[in-house]
Amino acid sequence: MSSAAASLPRRFASLVRIEHTVFALPFAYVGALLGADGFPGFGDLLWVTVAMVGARTLAMGLNRLVDAEIDARNPRTAAREIPSGALSRRQVWVLCGAALALYLAAVLQLDPVVRWLWPIPVLLFVVYPYLKRVTWLCHLWLGACTGLAPVGAWLAVTGTAPWEAWALFLAQGLWVAGFDLFYALFDIDHDRDAGLHSWATRFGERGVFAGARLFHLAAVGMLAAVGVGLERGILYWLGVAAAAVLLLYEHALVRPGDLRRLDAAFFTVNGAISVVFLAFVALDTLL
Repeated sequence: MSSAAASLPRRFASLVRIEHTVFALPFAYVGALLGADGFPGFGDLLWVTVAMVGARTLAMGLNRLVDAEIDARNPRTAAREIPSGALSRRQVWVLCGAALALYLAAVLQLDPVVRWLWPIPVLLFVVYPYLKRVTWLCHLWLGACTGLAPVGAWLAVTGTAPWEAWALFLAQGLWVAGFDLFYALFDIDHDRDAGLHSWATRFGERGVFAGARLFHLAAVGMLAAVGVGLERGILYWLGVAAAAVLLLYEHALVRPGDLRRLDAAFFTVNGAISVVFLAFVALDTLL
């Protein structure tokens, strides 16, 4: 095997930012655990995981394909796999096809209702990369894409989606949309010059902080609503409290005019939020 072929898995993993799975996969498990009110079974968890891997790989692959020319003109993203030539468009299309097949194979193993609903996430994935060209509300669309993880897992293991599942959808979606507002600050100057839209280009740096605070406050409120609706125990509420404290810490790390710790706020703290909240939900539902 040539060295180029041997390095393909590493380049594909870099393309889809596999480490960012920590933002969505734990919430899919939260949806499965809360929906089943306990352990949903190894089989369902396995296929939920496979579906998530396929869906997220497809979403990131499509995003990189659609944004390849924009990425090439942005100094921060010019070294990404397609603009730099590390991966060809054809290779990424093949990856997308394999990811779609994996997603569909997993969906067929889960509750029959999700077999009819599978096109919805794919449609959202296809539309999302184009939205920055037309609207600063693109962050909310991204939130909706990721919010499908917990409600989809809930549906996959129970066949139903009560209002609590949709409150969890809103919690996940608003949390992701909130920290994506921060992420847009990395490219605010480039996006303005390129005529691209984001919350940052529309409302400026202070508007980003105000919007992120509002979204994250609402996300904690939705987590609390889920706890009330499902009459969860003290461990669930400790998880909500931990998520709220971590969000407060995230907002304390950065402030208008001082973005030196923006990377830590975006990657480290948000990764911790999803894992910590999952841990408390698991303890609450399994003990």
